[in-house]
Formats: sequence, C-alpha cells, structure tokens
Amino acid sequence: MKPNLIQTLMTVIALTLWSTTVIAKDFPQKPINLVVPFAPGGGTDSIARDLAKNLTEQLGQAVIVDNRAGGGGAIGAQMVAKADPDGYTLLFVTSTFITHAATETTLTYDVIKDFSPIAMIGRGPLMVVANSELGLNSIQDLIKYTKSNPTGVNFCSAGQGSINHLAGELFKQKTSLEMTHVPYKGSGPATLDLLAGRVQVFFATMPTMLQYVKSNKVTLLAMTSDKRSNLFPQVPTVAESGVPGFNITTWWGVVAPAKLPPEILKKLNREIRIASAKEPLKTRLVNEGATPFHTEPEEMQNLLEKELKMWRELVKTANIKVN
Repeated sequence: MKPNLIQTLMTVIALTLWSTTVIAKDFPQKPINLVVPFAPGGGTDSIARDLAKNLTEQLGQAVIVDNRAGGGGAIGAQMVAKADPDGYTLLFVTSTFITHAATETTLTYDVIKDFSPIAMIGRGPLMVVANSELGLNSIQDLIKYTKSNPTGVNFCSAGQGSINHLAGELFKQKTSLEMTHVPYKGSGPATLDLLAGRVQVFFATMPTMLQYVKSNKVTLLAMTSDKRSNLFPQVPTVAESGVPGFNITTWWGVVAPAKLPPEILKKLNREIRIASAKEPLKTRLVNEGATPFHTEPEEMQNLLEKELKMWRELVKTANIKVN
C-alpha cells in the first residue's frame, strides 16, 4: 500500500474516532424519546417514568415517555427498530421483549440483530393473583376451582406472547388445566378487568399488582420465582404449592436501534446505571420486590440471546400457540 494512501486512511480513522468522541461528549443536544411499548398506568410504565425523570435531571435534556401499546410490545419495538441509531430514540424493554419474539414468527424485526442492548436495571418474580370474589387462597384452590369450572376460568395478560401470557401457558401445561387466555394492550387495562371480575387470574408483575395485593383488592396465591419474596415471606412459590419446576422472573432494561455509536452506548449505559440507583426508582424497585440488576451492553446481549433460546425451546416443548 502506498504511503500517501496509508496516511489518508489513518487520517480518516482518526477523524472518525474524534468525531464520535465529540458527539458522545455533547450528547444529548435535544430531547430523548423513551418508547414504552405498553399502555399508561401499568407497572412497567411507572418504572419507565421514574427512570425518565432521573435521566432528565442527569442529562439536562427531557427524556419523554412515549407509550406505544399493542401487539404484545411489537408496535413500539418495530418503531424503535426503524429509528435512527443516534441515541434519541430508546426502547424500554421487559422480558416480554424476548418472550414475544419466542412465540411470534411474523415479527418484522429481529430482537437480537436490530437492537443495541444498553442496560438492564432490575429483575423480579411474578405474582399469581386471583379476583377476590372467587374466594381462592392458594394454588391448590385455583387448581380445584378450575377443574370444577373447565370452561369458565380465564387468565389475563399484557398481550400475546408477554411474560404474563407464557407464565399462564406454562402453568396450564404443567397442571393440565383448561384456562382461556385473554390478552390486553398492557397491564393497566388487564388489571382493571381483573378487579372488575371479567377475568379471574393474572400472572402479574409486582409493580403492576402490589398496591392491589396490599389493599386486599385481589388475592395473592403464590410467587413464580424459585424462592419466596422478602416482601411476602409467608406466601409460597408456585413450585412449593405443588407445581414443580415452575420458575419465572421478569426484568426491565433499555435498548436502542442497532449500530448505536459505541461512545453514546457507553454514556447511556453509565447514565442509566446511575439513574436506577437513585430515588425514586431505587426504592420503587426494592419495595416492589425487584432485585437491582445492572449489566454492561455485552452482558445484556448475551442474556437476551440465552433467554430467547430458552423461551423458544419452552414454546416448542410445551406446544404453546399464539392465537
């Protein structure tokens, strides 16, 4: 290679690195859009809004929550997948980001290839709750009730392919029960129908359901993790209640469109880690039974790939069908 060409290439590389560093240093220069792929009012929305509040204060630019409900989170995810990878459009994700991809074969985006994982902020169990008017107090009560009402028991979820949906389907598969899945556009509307008695059971995230459990508006039957919750040490797990091998948790995090510049990715990871350790988000996560869970982008990428493989294997072996 000729000396002049080598020098030219080195200059281009140096300018590229310099410009990327300058862009990251000055980022952000305008408001950031944080897309939440669920309806307002649910637990996910509340956590996202606390995160947005802290990031706004740290970055000096507004981080605006943009609710794009529908399709089990697919509508919001598709919007972000097609956005410019400049750091100004982010997607607030939960485990449903992966479970939906494991169950839906017609998605127009790839959860692994079309996104840049930034950071996870927490992980926690689901709560198996029932409408209080049913008079159920345990998983065994639910099993007996469902067997005596095989066509009249249903469970709700935040949408097709959501963590709530797969948790319910796995419960059906392990107990051989007949239950009807009723999907909603987010946990908020699902909760309203549970409280009204239009649906009977919800495998809900703790941020969504905690206030209703504490006020006795719903009955907490069990936790879905392998260990009991510190908030409810008297409440058994589903596995302890006679359904062995049942262990499901959910998580929360942030991703961006693929090919996000490395320096901006690094800065956002740092700022999100700081924001999730500050109030009110820190206490919200702890008080709602979640364990703080921080990752580097590479770690989050590996976790997403691992969970996608796990859920796809589950969907196949359990013969779970998305209507």
